[in-house]
Amino acid sequence: MKPLRALLLYLAVVFIGAAMLAPWAHGAVQHLAPASALARHPFHRYVNRCLLGLALAGLWPLVRALGVRSWPDIGWRPRSGWSREAGAGLAVGFVSLAAAAAASVLFGGRDWRVDHPSPDWGRHLGNATLAAFAVSILEELLFRGAVFTALRRSGSFASTAIVTSGIYALVHFFQKPPSPAVVGPFSGFVVLGQMLHGFTMLRDMVPGLITLALAGGLLAWARERTGALWFSIGMHAGWIFWLKSFGFLTQAAPEGPSRIWGTDKLYDGWAATVVLAAVAMLLATRWPRPTATTG
Repeated sequence: MKPLRALLLYLAVVFIGAAMLAPWAHGAVQHLAPASALARHPFHRYVNRCLLGLALAGLWPLVRALGVRSWPDIGWRPRSGWSREAGAGLAVGFVSLAAAAAASVLFGGRDWRVDHPSPDWGRHLGNATLAAFAVSILEELLFRGAVFTALRRSGSFASTAIVTSGIYALVHFFQKPPSPAVVGPFSGFVVLGQMLHGFTMLRDMVPGLITLALAGGLLAWARERTGALWFSIGMHAGWIFWLKSFGFLTQAAPEGPSRIWGTDKLYDGWAATVVLAAVAMLLATRWPRPTATTG
């Protein structure tokens, strides 16, 4: 199957399937555990979790349809020095967004918020660390592993990086619409449409879309230059830790320009864009020659 056709089929199954499954998942929770915290979650979370579940379930069939036959084909290559690659990527990701966070406080865009109770610190650090590694592995296997590898076999690095980075950036702009008054068989389609409405709000997507596309390009470049996913996973994990921590560690300063320093998300400010552009220039001048070919 041609890579683009397989990818479009995969996306159709994931999105349509999630819209169909979400009302059933919601109804099952309301029936089996009506007093649970899960039962009180807004309906868009059920849609989101169904999207994630189907994306995971369909990942291996997707890579098989794309002609990928083994884990090493998509960059999951245990080899000598893999931990150093992942550690180097983690350091680059962590330090780069730590610099953006520190600059936002130094120049008055945000204020530190470090008076949390000790249990909150432990809970946050645990959750942020778990999210950093779980999300980075999952997203790198999908975007820079399966999709990048398949498209790269029949296209240039530039075209492949643009497609994968564009998809990667766009999926971060799902809206969080209110729950419908009554959840019915077609509520998943209605809410999914509302979640996708964020893609049409171009003014609100800048500079976040640029920052995320740049991040996706850096991750794709790391995949291309190293021939594996380890550096990309590490760098992605370092970024996610700060994206999860920025709102916990800082708060908006009075009259602080969020367009420059970002909101709690951090990536939606120009400061993060400038930092990632600097990382790209630094790696361009210091990165060694490629050690392996992709796929």
